[in-house]
Amino acid sequence: MDFKEIKELMRLFDKSGLSRFKLKKGDMEISLQKGSEVAAAASVSAPQPQVQPQASVSASTPTTPDHESAVKKGEYITSPMVGTFYRAPSPDSPPFVQVGDTVKKGQTIGIIEAMKIFNEIEAEFDCKILEILVEDGQPVEYDMPLFLVERL
Repeated sequence: MDFKEIKELMRLFDKSGLSRFKLKKGDMEISLQKGSEVAAAASVSAPQPQVQPQASVSASTPTTPDHESAVKKGEYITSPMVGTFYRAPSPDSPPFVQVGDTVKKGQTIGIIEAMKIFNEIEAEFDCKILEILVEDGQPVEYDMPLFLVERL
């Protein structure tokens, strides 16, 4: 089972009425659970990385780190996958974007590392960055808000 299939499985589980799901296929086991405990965990008996987000997946109303963000008007750019978010291409490089920057559609605004693969996150439309909602090196989950933006 590849990463895209796991991501699709997580998306379908999130939309379902199920609270728990477990799949065993050969030496791989995937367990998904909604609630305040672990939302998704994947383990393989071969030495491969484990995916273990710590919060439940919620597509209805995105949560923000502080009250001020909830009051601001704008749209969210969300995480397309589970992984670790990075603001810059390397620790010595400047961040891709800062608060107040104007970005064009297709411009890289961050990176998410998932299973040792670095995936560029691109702006889906021209926008202005109002707030960066996650810290550099912070674990993120599928559909988690990363940026609060104003569409231009």
